[in-house]
Amino acid sequence: MKARTAIGLMSGTSLDGIDAAILGRDLKGCVIPGPCHAVPYDDELKSAVRKILGGSVSTSEIDSVASQMTERHAKVVYELLDENNIDSSAIDVIGFHGHTIMHKPDLRKTWQVGDGALLARLTGIDVVDDFRSADVAVGGQGAPFAPVYHQVLAADLKRPTAVLNIGGVANVTWIGDYEEELWAFDTGPGNAMIDDWVKIGRAHV
Repeated sequence: MKARTAIGLMSGTSLDGIDAAILGRDLKGCVIPGPCHAVPYDDELKSAVRKILGGSVSTSEIDSVASQMTERHAKVVYELLDENNIDSSAIDVIGFHGHTIMHKPDLRKTWQVGDGALLARLTGIDVVDDFRSADVAVGGQGAPFAPVYHQVLAADLKRPTAVLNIGGVANVTWIGDYEEELWAFDTGPGNAMIDDWVKIGRAHV
């Protein structure tokens, strides 16, 4: 097993902004948390993303937003590295989720906008992206996809353990007494609906 260092990028389903974090793995496979960085979406990008939700607009519009989104993620990567005096050569890989504009697993469809190849060119770092499509294509829900990471983090905790993650959609990871006892599922609305409620509320003030 090799020691590796990654940057994780998440914009998810809410329209809050971009979260970035550096994570390491030592020779024993243990997770080593590193520095993080969060940047809110500006109003222009937030409005652009809202317009393409559902994927019912033209391909050119979606491609334009995907490029903007990718360029913004690249900027966040450089900000994270610069703030912590880390050279990009120290990073083995970037995990790039992109922004979900459509998720219909029952129809075997899911769509996260963002250009992994472009991000790799802009940063000079290998990129892994499109995390959900393969699972959805074979009948899975494509979400949540963090339970294995939760299991690693909870390795030394008393079992059973539950981890609640409130992103755009909330989900729970349940970790039982044995390694194979791992369950995860969405529980309902999270930040995405809260943001919509606040937006509606402001419109009526």
